Amino acid sequence: MLKPIFTATALSSFILLSGCSFDQSSDEKKEQKEEHPSSHHTETETDDKQDDSKESAQRQVEVDETVKPAQAGLQTLANPESIPVLVNKQYSLPEDYKPEDLVYPKVDFIFQDKIEKRMMRKEAAEALERLFQAAEKDNMHFAGVSAYRSHQTQITVFNNYVAKDGEEKAKTYSAMPGTSEHETGLAIDVTTHDGACAAQDCFGDTNEASWLAEHAHEYGFIIRYPEGKENITGYKYEPWHIRYIGADAATEIFKTKSTLEEYYNAVPVEAVDK
Repeated sequence: MLKPIFTATALSSFILLSGCSFDQSSDEKKEQKEEHPSSHHTETETDDKQDDSKESAQRQVEVDETVKPAQAGLQTLANPESIPVLVNKQYSLPEDYKPEDLVYPKVDFIFQDKIEKRMMRKEAAEALERLFQAAEKDNMHFAGVSAYRSHQTQITVFNNYVAKDGEEKAKTYSAMPGTSEHETGLAIDVTTHDGACAAQDCFGDTNEASWLAEHAHEYGFIIRYPEGKENITGYKYEPWHIRYIGADAATEIFKTKSTLEEYYNAVPVEAVDK
């Protein structure tokens, strides 16, 4: 049984219609209805805002109560293969989920091995290739750090962090198995081409990080855990973690300076220590 959870956030696109005016000669006797372009424009813009609001109100995070979540107590996503799917501390992937279209993006990584964490879903991989190519033209040089992780790998990663820092702190920067975006095949951690600051806060001070924040949406990616949104996403700021959701959704989130949670109006998630 699918259980729709209605979510919303205001869209930011507007369709602007301009009126037309016509010159009339003094000897013309025809009666014509006077048009008021500016008034017409305002009414149309208001209608468009209402239409946009209705569209956003129809957004849903669909959950399936018949499918076991990867984490007990969470809601299982009914459409884990959806490109803009919301995976977080509230919405879990199915326990046995694995993307079916994983490929190796043709970009550099900080390692040479052709292993699991080099893979992404096909659409995301192709978008990443375009992003890296555009960055090169602007003299920005990136390398991949970690992309797809299987459920079993995420279990190992999370448990290692728990052993190192304790569970509560680990949850501020590492996802519990089944709630990691890396398991979707749509997320990747990136860094500068020399590998410096890989998955470290210092990446945020690089020119590459600034370029990424400004241009990622053009290729369908967002900075998934932006600064100042920790109490919404549930995670600390990660300028290196980008998530593919498609150009339209990414552009909206970029323009509104929001998050995927806000896009679905699924907030707040959980407060974290910065």
